[in-house]
Amino acid sequence: MHSVFKCLRPAKRERLSIVFGIAEGAIDESGGGSCHTGCMKAMVLSEYKHLEMADVPQPVPGEGEVLVRVAACGICGSDVHGYDGSSGRRIPPIVMGHEAAGTVAAVGKGVTAFRAGDRVTFDSTLYCGECAFCRRGDVNLCDRRQVLGVSCGEYRRAGAFAEFVTVPERIVFKLPDAMSFAEAAMLEPVAVALHAVKMSAVRGGETALVIGAGMIGLLTMQAARAAGCGRVLIADVDATRLRVAESLGATEALHLSGAELAREVVQRTGAGADVVFEAVGRNETVVAAIDAVRKGGTVTLIGNIAPQVALPLQIVVSRQLRLQGTAASAGEYPEAIAMMSRGEIEVKPLITAVAPLEEGPRWFERLYAHEPNLMKIVLTPGEEMAG
Repeated sequence: MHSVFKCLRPAKRERLSIVFGIAEGAIDESGGGSCHTGCMKAMVLSEYKHLEMADVPQPVPGEGEVLVRVAACGICGSDVHGYDGSSGRRIPPIVMGHEAAGTVAAVGKGVTAFRAGDRVTFDSTLYCGECAFCRRGDVNLCDRRQVLGVSCGEYRRAGAFAEFVTVPERIVFKLPDAMSFAEAAMLEPVAVALHAVKMSAVRGGETALVIGAGMIGLLTMQAARAAGCGRVLIADVDATRLRVAESLGATEALHLSGAELAREVVQRTGAGADVVFEAVGRNETVVAAIDAVRKGGTVTLIGNIAPQVALPLQIVVSRQLRLQGTAASAGEYPEAIAMMSRGEIEVKPLITAVAPLEEGPRWFERLYAHEPNLMKIVLTPGEEMAG
C-alpha cells in the first residue's frame, strides 16, 4: 500500500500519511505528481477551516470488510463543528464524512452477505461485537467504538468524503432499488432520531416538544409522530425551518426560545410536555427543555454542542424529572430504511442541494457562515450519480 503514495505530491504525502497510518519513512519518495491505479480522490481537512481535494491511497478491504464506492455523502452538523476545531473530534488531517451510501466495489475474505454491485449504506459507528455492551445490543456504547470520519485523541478513522471507503460487513445494509443514494445518505440521521425516540420510552398519545428545528430536530419530530405521539410541538428561532416543520407534520410550531418558550408550552399544554427532545445542545436550550416538561416527564438530550451545561438540580429532583441521554443509533437502520420506504419519514424536503465532491470546500464555508435556508448538503464523489 505504501507505494501508492508515489501518486501524491511531496507536501501532501507528508500530511496525508498521518491519515492512513503510514510512517513517513516508509513512503516511497519516487514518482511524479499525477495519480495512477491505487489512488482515489478525497476531500481532506488538511488544517482547521481548510479543505482541499487530494489524491490519496484507495483502501483495500481486509478480512470481513466491504469496499464501498461512495455515491453520496451528507455534510453533518458535527462535521461543520469539527471544521473549525471546536468539537475536538476532527483533528487534521482527516477525511471526514459518515452519512453515506453507494455500491459495493469489492469484498474482503469471509464476506458472504454482499457482492460487487450491491446498493448499500452503512452505519457510522464501528463496534467490536464482543464487549459486554455489544453483546447486550448497545453497540453505540461499545468499549472500542469508533466513528467514521473522526479523528480525536483516541483514534483516527478516514471517512466517506472520498471515492471509496472500507467498512466492516456487520454495519452494512442493502438498499431498496427505489431509494436514491442522496436519500440513503440521510439514513444515518434518521436512525439517530429513531434511537432518540426509542430511548424516551414513548408509548403513544404523548404531547412532545422538540427544541431545535435543524436536521435532527425535524427528523425526531417525524419519528415521534410515527411512534404515536398525539401532539408534537417544535420550537426554533428560525422561522423558515419552522415552516418546513409544519409542512412535515408538526402540530404546532413555536418561534420562541428560552424562558418565553417554556412559559408558552406550559400554557398550551396545561402542565408541560410529557417528553421534550432537546436537539440543540446549549445551556439555554437544555434549561428551557427542563422548564417546559411536566412533573415526572422526560427530557431526552440529543444535542451536544456545549461540553458542559448548568443543571437546575432542584427542579430536576423536586419535579422528579428523567434526563435521558441518547447517542448515535443501535440497530435502527433496518427500521429507518423501512419507514423511509413507506413514506413515514420524509427526507427529500430536507436536502438543499446535491453537489460534486469538488464543490465541498465551498459548501462547508457557506454552512460554517450560517448562510440562511441551508439544510442538508449531499456531496457526490466520482462520476456516479446520487439518484
